[in-house]
Amino acid sequence: MQEKFDPFVAEWLAFVTNPNFNLVEKCLKFAQILEYPDLDIEQYIQKINQMGRVLKDIISDVKNPTYLVSILNEFLFNKMGFFGDVDDYYNPKNNFLNEVIDKKSGLPITMSIVYVEIGKFINLDLKIVGFPSHVLVKHEEDLVLDPFNDGRLLDIDDLQEILDRNFDGQLEFESEFLNEIKSEQVLVRLARNLKNSYFQSYANEKALKCVNMTLAIEPESPEDVRDKGILEEKLLNHSIALKYLNQYLEINPNGEDVDFVLELIREIKAKFNQ
Repeated sequence: MQEKFDPFVAEWLAFVTNPNFNLVEKCLKFAQILEYPDLDIEQYIQKINQMGRVLKDIISDVKNPTYLVSILNEFLFNKMGFFGDVDDYYNPKNNFLNEVIDKKSGLPITMSIVYVEIGKFINLDLKIVGFPSHVLVKHEEDLVLDPFNDGRLLDIDDLQEILDRNFDGQLEFESEFLNEIKSEQVLVRLARNLKNSYFQSYANEKALKCVNMTLAIEPESPEDVRDKGILEEKLLNHSIALKYLNQYLEINPNGEDVDFVLELIREIKAKFNQ
């Protein structure tokens, strides 16, 4: 079976790689392609701009970053009412920036995107940090902040506590965990979040679209090559599934799930011979 050309993924890649669009615009395009075809991207940009202008108007001439962070936290979490969505954490809507702006809650990654963008209006140069399992924000190297928890300032012990909670004490903190991630990496994390949500709810076609969007950015990602093979098999596209499962074995021959993948390949081939 020949793999179909997906115009949505092509449109997505063209948008993502265009330097004229910022991260917020790319995240809104992501939502438009996956779930909200009638989404007015400009409307949501204006909502963020309006919040940013209100914040800018209440700031004095003080340039101290710690002070500015405290004002940003007060504005975003107390005045505007944003909060990390603990109660409905795995809701797919938490990955879509339009939903996060409307309901004023989201995941660590989407809360961080809003936090960094609003911070720009008061000249706070904040960076999104790809911390394992919990995206954070930093200002230079001295302030590490958690927008999911009201912009809380974190120290090394706090960071290790996050790792212990999410990795059962099996992962020790390393300084590179606080490295900035670029727009493309942020979008890949969003796509993988959604892939997992869709996969768990048996929305395999939507999960596959997320995988394809990720592979458009990172074509050699072992995890996504494997998942494309698995999802194509679930959608009964056996020959495409074999192609990607074999590719996975080529690029990750020592993966922990090699036996599972080999067995899946054997099952698919057996179907061809029936």
